[in-house]
Amino acid sequence: MLQTLKNAWKVKEVRDRLIFTFLMLVVYRLGNVIPVPFMDAKVVQAHMSGQDAGLLSMLNAFSGGSLSNMSIFALSIYPYITASIIIQLLTIAIPRLEEIAKDGEEGKKKIGQYTKIMGVVLGFVQAYAMVNVLFSDAVQIAKGNALSKIIMLLTLVAGTMFLVWLGEMITTKGIGNGISIIIFFGIISGAPRAVQTMIAQKQGGMVAWWAFVIFALVSIAILVIVIEINQGERRIPVQYAKRVVGRKMYGGQSTHIPIKVNMSGVMPVIFASSILQLPNTIISLFGAKAPKWLEYLFSMQTISGLILYCLINLVLIIIFAYFYSAIQFNTVEYAKNLQQYGGFIPGIRPGRPTGEYLQNISGKITLIGALILAVVATAPFIINYALKLRMIFAGTSLIIVVGVILETIKQIESMLTMRHYKGFLNK
Repeated sequence: MLQTLKNAWKVKEVRDRLIFTFLMLVVYRLGNVIPVPFMDAKVVQAHMSGQDAGLLSMLNAFSGGSLSNMSIFALSIYPYITASIIIQLLTIAIPRLEEIAKDGEEGKKKIGQYTKIMGVVLGFVQAYAMVNVLFSDAVQIAKGNALSKIIMLLTLVAGTMFLVWLGEMITTKGIGNGISIIIFFGIISGAPRAVQTMIAQKQGGMVAWWAFVIFALVSIAILVIVIEINQGERRIPVQYAKRVVGRKMYGGQSTHIPIKVNMSGVMPVIFASSILQLPNTIISLFGAKAPKWLEYLFSMQTISGLILYCLINLVLIIIFAYFYSAIQFNTVEYAKNLQQYGGFIPGIRPGRPTGEYLQNISGKITLIGALILAVVATAPFIINYALKLRMIFAGTSLIIVVGVILETIKQIESMLTMRHYKGFLNK
């Protein structure tokens, strides 16, 4: 990894992209300290202190502390991520949207516009719940002052959409994976705070030393597993038949189709954590009148709430892993392209049988990867509860951090390959 970064720094175009990405992340961190007007951050922090094991604390860790600081990025980028999930599901359900999505680059732009509109709507819903219910006691202006609340709502939604723009800039002018990099940077920026929390727990005698040893071993195991499933793949052999075109003979080559164990990367984990914000938003809208069964989705401080949260998280990660893999690897189209260019899998007839074979293999591999990803993302919550640790930087956070690092390194390697960097190709 370090060698790849060193080689990338020698190429001016890639170096400029790295510098641009770094500057955009500096802007992101600066935005995390700009407060929302008319909100008392101290009251918010006092409210958050009672949510150490809850969903709010996890979202705060993912956003780099912007929620507890009540900064303009307090909503983070999750309303947009939730909107993208909804739009992708509607694309499958509504034929008209499916046609638009398949309309090349123009179709992608329209789908992107619909996603942003949906993101604004969800952002206003979450901002309303935050200002009027969840943190209503932190509003410094009288409740009857509608103008101040409108300003707060607009500020929070504008902050989310600015992060969306920032992510797009990193994707187009930086090193790619803009949205994922923003989430990654938010998580690692909260790591020092998480370490301080653990040190305070140890010094206060709240947790035994062996609990930290167990936690460290689990974290290392998660690190190794995530790297393995991200790097692991099954290679399906492909043979190309010989064919004569004019006076030249083509084909007769052997290659393979790489099917990754974790084809969807960190997206299922990000999608699942984003969807799990919805119960929190609904409870905030209801306030004290919220149904008790919804509170089980919100509080991970009780064993019933923790079990329900973990089960939903497991199911969502598996579902999104299949969903994202189906989008990335269309077995029907792949089989058609193989047949068109004279390729075939030994022992499998070209055409539909090849598509069914690839679908069967892809489904089994995706199931294995999804189960491992789901268990690794969920197990630390149970371990934290059992050991009485208040450590958010684990499980889901580690998966996102490691996954984004691996994806970013691959992106940089592909940039170097495209530019035929001799030092990289001969490495």
